[in-house]
Amino acid sequence: MIVELGHFALILAFVTACLQTVVPLVGADRRWPGWMAFAEPAANVQFFLTVVAFAALTYAFVTSDFSLQLVVGNSHSDKPMLYKVTGVWGNHEGSMLLWVLIVALFGAMAQWFGGNLPPTLRARILAVQGSIGAAFFAFILFTSNPFLRMDVVPFDGRDLNPLLQDPGLAFHPPFLYLGYVGLSMAFSFAVAALIEGRVDAAWGRWVRPWTLAAWVFLTIGIGLGSWWAYYELGWGGFWFWDPVENASFMPWLIAVALLHSSVVVEKRESLKSWTVLLAIIAFGFSLLGAFITRSGIITSVHAFASDPERGVFLLLIMGVFVGGALTLFAARASVMEAKGVFGLVSRESALVANNILLVVATFVVFIGTIWPLISEMLFDRKLSVGEPFFNQAFTPFMIILGLILPIGSMLPWKRARIGRTVRNLRPAIALALAVLALVWAIQSGRSALGPVGMMLGTWLIAGAVIDVLSRAGRGHNRLGRLTRLPRSDWGKAVAHSGLGITMAGIAGLLAWEMEDIRVVQTDESFDVGGYEITLREVEQVQGPNYVSTMAFVDVARGGKLITTLRPEKRVYPVAGQPTTEAAIDNGFLRDVYVVIGDPQQAGGWAMRVYIKPLANWVWGGAILMALGGLLSLSDRRYRVAAGSRKSSRLQGVPAE
Repeated sequence: MIVELGHFALILAFVTACLQTVVPLVGADRRWPGWMAFAEPAANVQFFLTVVAFAALTYAFVTSDFSLQLVVGNSHSDKPMLYKVTGVWGNHEGSMLLWVLIVALFGAMAQWFGGNLPPTLRARILAVQGSIGAAFFAFILFTSNPFLRMDVVPFDGRDLNPLLQDPGLAFHPPFLYLGYVGLSMAFSFAVAALIEGRVDAAWGRWVRPWTLAAWVFLTIGIGLGSWWAYYELGWGGFWFWDPVENASFMPWLIAVALLHSSVVVEKRESLKSWTVLLAIIAFGFSLLGAFITRSGIITSVHAFASDPERGVFLLLIMGVFVGGALTLFAARASVMEAKGVFGLVSRESALVANNILLVVATFVVFIGTIWPLISEMLFDRKLSVGEPFFNQAFTPFMIILGLILPIGSMLPWKRARIGRTVRNLRPAIALALAVLALVWAIQSGRSALGPVGMMLGTWLIAGAVIDVLSRAGRGHNRLGRLTRLPRSDWGKAVAHSGLGITMAGIAGLLAWEMEDIRVVQTDESFDVGGYEITLREVEQVQGPNYVSTMAFVDVARGGKLITTLRPEKRVYPVAGQPTTEAAIDNGFLRDVYVVIGDPQQAGGWAMRVYIKPLANWVWGGAILMALGGLLSLSDRRYRVAAGSRKSSRLQGVPAE
């Protein structure tokens, strides 16, 4: 009964989304207040009905209702409760239901917090958001219905993919989807503004917090996915340039560009058309990510489904929304005339350079991701584009971005003298060069990657500190002025510092990592990077729904025991799949990373040991970037329509 209720709620949500799409658009075009106001209860009802549908599916998983096809294919009665719940979105159908739930959530939030938006603009935003929901409700109901029943109810299910039975990946998809789908709000603002025929400073302020929120969630989601890949897959890496990894990274890069260009729209009323275009492209890449993971055109360990019919449907959705928005963009080009004029050396120019670097870097990732597909379709050749291409083609843009970022963030608006800004940054320059020289002198290898990465990280962090201090001015009350700085200034400094820490961590990890692979006998010891590793014993351990081969490995240094690690190799009997559980001794400056392999015919066990310098800086920097975004989001000036109440009341209905 509850399952049928959820199915019925999903159908009603689809109908509501269709009405939310049509009625407010007509009302805004005709200036009918009642029709425009229809969008508000419709957004709430759509969200409520989607919550009911999602709750019904969750109930089916929690109670192990094996009359439901989706539960049979992705759950088991012996599975821990956490993974019964996360199994709801650990599959194609459930993940798409989570997708539309977040679409509906953002639409409802636009209604809850968008009371200061002009009535016609708000009606059109909610209508566009409703159309996105309607498209994906149709996709679910016609191709991916999660509420289909079994003809014959089995005794138990086939279990969830063992790789997904992990806390890190349990929460990775919700955060990632909050970022992916959150960019739909930037898209809705852009399309609504194009229909309205008005893109101004107020629009730049309104769109920014939604983009910032999506970017924060996307940052957390990508960070969680990278962390999961690091400790769960057992290969010792944090990023593989996998097509699905790239599918989340590309909208992240475009969202960064959109955040910075919207500042120019807000402050100087320049880059209007470019910012609107970025908003369209950002959501377009989110739709591309959904297509890549569900169409089967590109093979990936992260892919949810490989159904061509679903892929065609998603391609149609992407074509309608992105193609329609770009057509509207071309038709409305005349309404986005820039008003602000700025010099070649100015903060505006620095932000333009920032945008160019980010967009070109995104294009490089995009080409590398789809080139194997293009090669196979057009040239009948199977190619693989791997890590070497991405590292060589992508890294230079990030180095240039890191070099100009502290300077650009301190340049004045409209017109600036770069010499004055560079003079203010002399302490940061001196410190970064000193770190470069020191690291180059003490490193054992001759690679420039480590020293350059540490120099860039130092430069970004020191530049952020000097930027904040410069905003506080000079004098005896400097500390008081620092505490009164807007949260957005602090947020920018924290986010830029987080980027510097991540850059330093990635460079150190890639440049100075040590790896040792060997067959080890019980009680045998060996040295890796100054650490003494000893395999004490290996035993079989029974888990709740798996059997584990667990090793006990002592890690010592200078004759002193540091810790005993317990790497595992698990087998899930129901799913019939093994997983590797790395054991890691985390440290501020290094990780000791141990993986146990298979027993060998001649005796002993295959073992891999890595010493990973600065590994945790990668995720520590990501946490700081997300924290910086949250600090900026909490700034009163960047809440939806903050500071625009008076103009909204006076304008009422915006003019063409």
